[in-house]
Amino acid sequence: MSKSFVQITTDVSKALATLRKETPETMQGFGTMAKGALQDGALSELQKELIALAIAVTQRCDACVGFHVKALIRLGVSREQFMETLGVCTYMGGGPALMYAAEAVRAYEEMLPRAT
Repeated sequence: MSKSFVQITTDVSKALATLRKETPETMQGFGTMAKGALQDGALSELQKELIALAIAVTQRCDACVGFHVKALIRLGVSREQFMETLGVCTYMGGGPALMYAAEAVRAYEEMLPRAT
């Protein structure tokens, strides 16, 4: 059976809730860092999420791919922006990045209908 990025992000969200409850200072610190890193500045939040997706793909993190694809859809990423980012991932990461770029496409196509 094929993995579901919706299910992965749902499952990880539940585990993150446990971490928030049992390690509140750590999770609060991480949340503050994420908020600061992703806020609009010289780069837009969308551009920063594309960078995060690129890192998620090259690090081969399923949950990261899922969460950043979800954020990109929320931010209105175009298919062209999404695909060009994956092209750069493949260029920089070779074959393993190509396989995870394909996984990111699966996540995008699975999550896109849910966002509309």
